[in-house]
Amino acid sequence: MKSALVFQTDFGLADGAVSAMYGVAHGVDCDLRIFNLTHDIPQYNIWEASYRLIQTVTYWASGTVFVSVVDPGVGTDRKSIVAKTITGQYIVTPDNGTLTHVKRMCGIVEAREIDENINRLPNSGASYTFHGRDVYAYTGARLAAGVIDFEGVGPKINVEDIVELPTVEPAKDGEAVTGTIDVLDVRFGSLWTNIGRELFMNSGINYGDRVEVSIKNDTREVYRNIMVFATSFAEVHVGETLVYVNSLDCLAVAINQGSFSKAYNIQTGTNWRISIRKAPRIIYE
Repeated sequence: MKSALVFQTDFGLADGAVSAMYGVAHGVDCDLRIFNLTHDIPQYNIWEASYRLIQTVTYWASGTVFVSVVDPGVGTDRKSIVAKTITGQYIVTPDNGTLTHVKRMCGIVEAREIDENINRLPNSGASYTFHGRDVYAYTGARLAAGVIDFEGVGPKINVEDIVELPTVEPAKDGEAVTGTIDVLDVRFGSLWTNIGRELFMNSGINYGDRVEVSIKNDTREVYRNIMVFATSFAEVHVGETLVYVNSLDCLAVAINQGSFSKAYNIQTGTNWRISIRKAPRIIYE
């Protein structure tokens, strides 16, 4: 049985780039089942491409082939690779940090560099700027259709050598738990952190407790306030803030039916640090 083929890019859908990738894949096998993860990754944003993969990959069946193309270094000497996850999915991508979260949070058991002498769209050798079509979609389709097996991708590379983007580990810091704001819940503007639920709740905080949230951009504090640690948005009024556990079992900060990111002009990345602790008691004399 053929495997599913899932595409992710920063190309958008305003022109024919994604359609060309579909065409190449169907040229390999017209019966392939092709799906979209997203084509709305912000341009050149490798970090977000990495995060969207870990948000999705493990929910697909073993053997599913992902093609992720966010490739500001296209045409350079960066490698083109296929990685196999612990849970059996394959990811076809430039080796530029796109596999950071999958490597750290899921695990990669094997990786191979794409041999472009075999796995490149015929008669495309003069093009150096659309590897998404000529190399990644073509190789991904051949792998999903069973034209090649994993060994047919190319030579093995060391998993340890796969490029990773810099990360900051969440930690317990006195009474607080600290971490980074990794990504936004795009449609709703919630802040998704890298602080795991278990680490947070081991600090003695339970659902229903009030917590103090501090957010810094580098060393400048841009937000500090007290809110509830809730199981769902329904536990606070519309317009109120809350801390909750997101779909990746990590903490997130939100405004019920509002965008926290827009309201406080907060973005993502390792320079955006967040600290959460049980709210101090205020005694009035």
